[in-house]
Order: sequence, then structure tokens, then C-alpha cells
Amino acid sequence: MTDQNLTPKTDAQVEMTGSPLRSIIGSVISGGMAFALYSLMIAIATSFASKPVHSINPLVIKITSAVRTLVVGVVALGSGIFGIVAIGLLALTVQLLVQQLKKPKSSEN
Repeated sequence: MTDQNLTPKTDAQVEMTGSPLRSIIGSVISGGMAFALYSLMIAIATSFASKPVHSINPLVIKITSAVRTLVVGVVALGSGIFGIVAIGLLALTVQLLVQQLKKPKSSEN
């Protein structure tokens, strides 16, 4: 048995170009995800704050504090990343709109 390339080779490459509509839709989706994660972070932090640790063991208190900080931090990081992506896509939308407005119109003969 010989090694045969089972995947067909394609010579044509599909080039995806950005459009203002696609980038604004992506920005809205990413902003919605950022808001949802922010709301989740606030709910988690409130839940942790309302339920104190009932232990006198210092090791348990330190581990609990570390885990709670880690959970809130990871959700906050996700919220921040989605927020930054939303802002970047919104800026891309503005850039694409400006490029379309500055593009010279082709004259008809």
C-alpha cells in the first residue's frame, strides 16, 4: 500500500473581504457576549460576597479566597476580551465605511 494524498488539491483560493455589515454584526454579537459575561461576573461576585466562609482553618480560608478570586477573574477576563473585540470591530466598521466613501466612483462612458 502506498501513501496517497486523499484530499484533493484546490488551486483556487477564496478571499474573504470584510464589509461594514459583517463587522457591525460581529461587533453587536461580541458586545452582547461581553455584557452577558459582565452580568455573570457581577452575579458570581455578589453570590460569593453573600456567602462567607464558615471555617477557622486558615488554609481553608486562603484556598477559598484564591478559588473565588480565580473564578471571578476568569469571567472578568472573558468579558474584557469580548469588549475589546467589540470595540475593534466597531472601529473596523468605521474604517471600512470611510474607505468606501473615499473610493472614487468609476465613470461610465
